[in-house]
Amino acid sequence: MSKSFLESIKVLDGVVYHLAYHQARLERSLESIGVSTFHHLASLISPPQNGLYRCRVIYNAKSIAIEYLPYKKREIYHLKIVSSHNIAYPFKYEIRSSLERLFTQRGEADDILIVKNGYVTDTSIANIAFYNGEIWLTPKRPLLYGVTRERLLNEAKIVEEDIRVEDIKKFKKIALMNAMIDFDIIAEENIGEIIC
Repeated sequence: MSKSFLESIKVLDGVVYHLAYHQARLERSLESIGVSTFHHLASLISPPQNGLYRCRVIYNAKSIAIEYLPYKKREIYHLKIVSSHNIAYPFKYEIRSSLERLFTQRGEADDILIVKNGYVTDTSIANIAFYNGEIWLTPKRPLLYGVTRERLLNEAKIVEEDIRVEDIKKFKKIALMNAMIDFDIIAEENIGEIIC
């Protein structure tokens, strides 16, 4: 049985955000398993008209299911560095066992910062960016090429760079990014207190 993929799409008061990026990722995901006929999200999504929702789309080669879940942002105050040399998450899958196993190592932290072969990648729920005083940098080697990350790269608001664990202390700010939170600055000082 083939794996099912997942898209989490922001919907606010009936407005669906950045649908073209989600459609493009859906198509790339299905192409990776040999599918060339795609679901068209614009014709399938019919969201609630009031409130903030996560439009959860689960799809595979044969089916698609859509649900609308009221969204409440998960606050992140501390990230624990967790290393994994063999983790791979090239597509946004419905089942995230490898990420969930790493997440159990967070201890008292709110989330994890995953390091692979010495390089910073992502948290369990978001891509990450670091501000060096001039520009925002995002890891060149993320586990998942997220849609918000892709959009901000296209808009030249962030720049890709290899970021090693020891580089973190040089930065002045940290931001998380995903479809639901967009670009969320979680630390503007005392980065050492955020990363543990």
